[in-house]
Amino acid sequence: MPIRLDKLVAERFGLSRRAAQEAVRNGRVDVAGDRGDEPGREVEPETPIAYFPNRPKARAVAGKLRVLHEDRHLLIVDKPAGLLTLPTLDHERDTLVERARRYLAIRHGGRRPFVGVVHRLDKGTSGALALARSPGAVRAFQALFKAHDIERQYLAVVEGAPGRAEGTIDLPLVTDRGDLRRGVARGPGEGRHAVTHYRVVERFGPVATLVACWLETGRTHQLRIHLAEIGHPVVGDPVYRPRARPRSKATFHRQALHARTLGFRHPLIDQDVRVEAPLPGDLDELIVDLRNRFGIPGAGG
Repeated sequence: MPIRLDKLVAERFGLSRRAAQEAVRNGRVDVAGDRGDEPGREVEPETPIAYFPNRPKARAVAGKLRVLHEDRHLLIVDKPAGLLTLPTLDHERDTLVERARRYLAIRHGGRRPFVGVVHRLDKGTSGALALARSPGAVRAFQALFKAHDIERQYLAVVEGAPGRAEGTIDLPLVTDRGDLRRGVARGPGEGRHAVTHYRVVERFGPVATLVACWLETGRTHQLRIHLAEIGHPVVGDPVYRPRARPRSKATFHRQALHARTLGFRHPLIDQDVRVEAPLPGDLDELIVDLRNRFGIPGAGG
């Protein structure tokens, strides 16, 4: 009896149904030697299928905006990996800000609604990101971020196995470590104060570890730099992973970093706001793959 392709993929490779659907849509599943892209396709149970979790996406980032919170001052959205927050000098048309403008125009009217950037996520990072709906809201929320009076939790898959189940990385950062890239200050009194707290969530043998991180400060690339500095770079990070580091068995088509939680006391309506961005399918696939290949039952922090 025929079976849906996504169900067969989930059963064969130990994925959740959602992760299996995204794997198929993103072109990471071959059916009888040909790439499949329809999760609902009916196939025979004995059909040969192959799963390539680290194969780059076959399609562009989906254009729909996922809204996690909305009020008259603020929009919190779930940014997909691969999407810029703002355009660069290349003047990209499809950015998170442009998607937010389209969403607000359709929902509330107006030709070009105001959308202000409060903070940013790297192009390769997914997760919760706040956008202001007025200049006054930009100032209010930037002050909130500057005062660090906000909860920002990330999930990251890092290379190797941290020796401690939890810890704090307190290392100042500089904008140029000597090769035009950001990094950790080496001289006394140099750099800007930067603190990251982390906790091990799940270990995948000696190969990789899932960690939760909390930002006490929010410097550019802080998490990626701090984790690389303690010997556990984010899997898939093309910038801060030391070039001399031996090749890892854990690979990913982007940096395995997700902004999961954003929480604060709303400065303009005096209410508590806390949102969680669900783990994206590609990162879920990576974790399942590492768990199946290297995980040890019961091996958490």
